[in-house]
Amino acid sequence: MTVFVDLKLLYPDAKRPAYQTEGASGMDLHAYIPRAQGRQPEALRIPALGRLLVGTGISLAIPAGYEGQVRPRSGWALADGLTVLNSPGTIDADYRGEVGVLLINHGQEPFTVNDGERVAQLVVA
Repeated sequence: MTVFVDLKLLYPDAKRPAYQTEGASGMDLHAYIPRAQGRQPEALRIPALGRLLVGTGISLAIPAGYEGQVRPRSGWALADGLTVLNSPGTIDADYRGEVGVLLINHGQEPFTVNDGERVAQLVVA
């Protein structure tokens, strides 16, 4: 069954979530780092053993009876020890604010998140 979710870009240069393959169950969510005075956005750094809420620049209107589940990217978890802290994070059907991804760095080195980078997956269930 297909579920339709209304999506709003909160900034004109925010990226829409997208399925990377035809069989994917989750859409990739991308980091949105606000721009200061028209400059390029600066990368975000998550210190070793630190956490950070990363904005996506989007809001969703999920239908009643459904939820959005924010899940980690398996590649980051394996290679760098980075994951979604409250996995799966829940986006309730009545939430209309900006979708954020709470990342935690379990690694021993700081981790850099760049603007537009895939930071998590979104599954609507």
